[in-house]
Amino acid sequence: MTKDTMQIVREQDVVPFRNRVRELSTKIGMSLVNQTKLITAASELVRNMLKYGNGGKVMLETISKNAQSGIRLIFEDQGPGIPDVQQAMRDGFSTGKSLGLGLPGAKRLVNEFDIKSAVGEGTTVTIIHWKHGR
Repeated sequence: MTKDTMQIVREQDVVPFRNRVRELSTKIGMSLVNQTKLITAASELVRNMLKYGNGGKVMLETISKNAQSGIRLIFEDQGPGIPDVQQAMRDGFSTGKSLGLGLPGAKRLVNEFDIKSAVGEGTTVTIIHWKHGR
């Protein structure tokens, strides 16, 4: 089991982070399609963290459950938080000038998705993608 933490404080941190996610998913034998889904979701979340949460940290770990391997990523920021998580999880909603595919799009790409946010305290998003995910 691998456990790693990466600080994400500027745009230049995104590529090494994506490379680390690719490296871990390759190590557990995840298919290219599932790697792409995970990396796309992770990229969206890490960019959100930079844009809205003033950066933060991501914990990366390989996990296993019922003889299945996967990758868990936990994105934590100390930003302003999300006032209405339900609204933020709706397709098309955006506080930025993006397409609003961020959170709901990331959720669709992975097997498990959890978000906790408190205004003034920050946001934590946890995603899991299993080696044989959908």
